[in-house]
Amino acid sequence: MFERDGTSGRRHAPATERNREPLLEVLAPRVRGRVLEVASGTGQHARYFAERLPVIWQPTDPDPANLESITAWREGGPDGLLAPFQLDVHDLDWRVGELDAVLAVNLIHISPWSATDALFAGAARHVVPGGRVLTYGPYRVDGAHTSESNERFEGWLLSLDPGFGVRDMGEVAEVAGRHGFTLAERLPMPANNFTLVFEKA
Repeated sequence: MFERDGTSGRRHAPATERNREPLLEVLAPRVRGRVLEVASGTGQHARYFAERLPVIWQPTDPDPANLESITAWREGGPDGLLAPFQLDVHDLDWRVGELDAVLAVNLIHISPWSATDALFAGAARHVVPGGRVLTYGPYRVDGAHTSESNERFEGWLLSLDPGFGVRDMGEVAEVAGRHGFTLAERLPMPANNFTLVFEKA
């Protein structure tokens, strides 16, 4: 899943290289100010987006190995790319102030269902009115997979952990609604993925 550059300490995820441009097109008109990225992974997205968006970008990850990679990707980057810190969305103290947006790429399907609730609970504490939570990944629609490849992918996820899985879009929206967020946009993305844009009243 990851490749490491032995000289720089940067980890590389091929999927990140593939989806960064479509994600940038989604983010560019919707994200300003201070953005918290949860589960930043290798740090490739953080560097790429921080170089191209007028934002203060705060990367985080629960994995120390990923934090090392994010730090390596940050070296020589823009001033708006902040140093990463360790964060699990389940943490009750996210150690951040007001946010304009929260981004979660490939988190919801590869974490327990409790992480989805925790994501929106944490965002509710920090995102300003009118701010957004953006999530990216595969989703079911009205209980059904949108492709055979996503169905096979879910089988692989469940083999890793029975608590993982491709979530239903409506169920995610219901959780978000309990925390004051409304599903404002459902944007189809390449490779049978979606970006969901939730707005805070």
